[in-house]
Amino acid sequence: MAEVSLNNIIKRYGEVIAVRGINLNVADKEFVVLVGPSGCGKTTTLRMIAGLEEISEGEISIGGEVVNDVPPKDRDIAMVFQNYALYPHMTVAANMSFGLKLRRFPKAEIKARVERAAQILDITDLLERRPKQLSGGQRQRVAMGRAIVRNPKVFLFDEPLSNLDAKLRVQMRTEIKRVHQKVKTTTIYVTHDQIEAMTLADRVVVMNDGRIEQVGTPHELYHSPRTRFVAGFIGSPAMNFLPCKVERNGAGLVLNLAENLSFPMPADLSARYGKAVGKPMIFGLRPEHITEPRGGAPGEKSEFTANLDVVEPMGMETMVFFRIEGTEVCGRVEPTSAGGPGQPMRLRANLNHMHLIDPATNLAL
Repeated sequence: MAEVSLNNIIKRYGEVIAVRGINLNVADKEFVVLVGPSGCGKTTTLRMIAGLEEISEGEISIGGEVVNDVPPKDRDIAMVFQNYALYPHMTVAANMSFGLKLRRFPKAEIKARVERAAQILDITDLLERRPKQLSGGQRQRVAMGRAIVRNPKVFLFDEPLSNLDAKLRVQMRTEIKRVHQKVKTTTIYVTHDQIEAMTLADRVVVMNDGRIEQVGTPHELYHSPRTRFVAGFIGSPAMNFLPCKVERNGAGLVLNLAENLSFPMPADLSARYGKAVGKPMIFGLRPEHITEPRGGAPGEKSEFTANLDVVEPMGMETMVFFRIEGTEVCGRVEPTSAGGPGQPMRLRANLNHMHLIDPATNLAL
């Protein structure tokens, strides 16, 4: 078993606290992604798991064994970096087998492990080439192969796709997921790209300012964010946020967004958001829930007209930007439904997917 447990991990650099009391349990064979903006502490956390950074406080265990004082080479982990770190004078096969030779593995076993990893990564025909003869994606596969042949307890990935172009990143993302399905090894992956996090992870750990904001499946983070930071960080384009007030109207609730813009709240949300009545709140709604009116029963109560500022055709959809009380709002509409900048457009807000956030705590209700 190769569970990884972090108990109250703190990392200080002098008076600067980079990681602030992290607690996290990664199950055996689980794929967990640490995601967040630059400087949030995700790479520092990964390097402490690897043993490349000392822990200021707390305890890290791998496979049930506390490894605080265990050197990196004895932790039975394999790390894949943003920089491929391949030996330029060695062939692909030699790069992949180098670590095993240092550990004096039998030649037959080295050969078998290299061939198996090459088959998994589809680089068998590259084994006799040198790194300079490879593309960026091929070099990253070799770096992954070097980790796979180790057969470690844990794989650690530190932004491995950052150096690749957009198309290759998508291909390698799929490749990494495919490899994990074949080689069921506990994996911790660091990235600043929330799309990478959502597509790869069994669970995503969203970090901010050295703390964990929320841990959950991609579906949980996207549809049930606990904080304003998570709601705004997960999803592209980001969730729209608008100041609002909630008021009672008979048995129901009304959401006031502007002097001339208010919507009745769906009845099944009244109990959840009843405690927000009379308080200034932040209304959150994702762009895909602001669309042109579509089929079914008329939605007059949640429809409104906006003058478009910017129109961005994306092929299968069009992004429209407009302002409500000076705040920019983004919607996603059918390609043929949007006019040009400066033109009015009838839109519909699907409040069944709304979020309310308390501005005093930045917590979602």
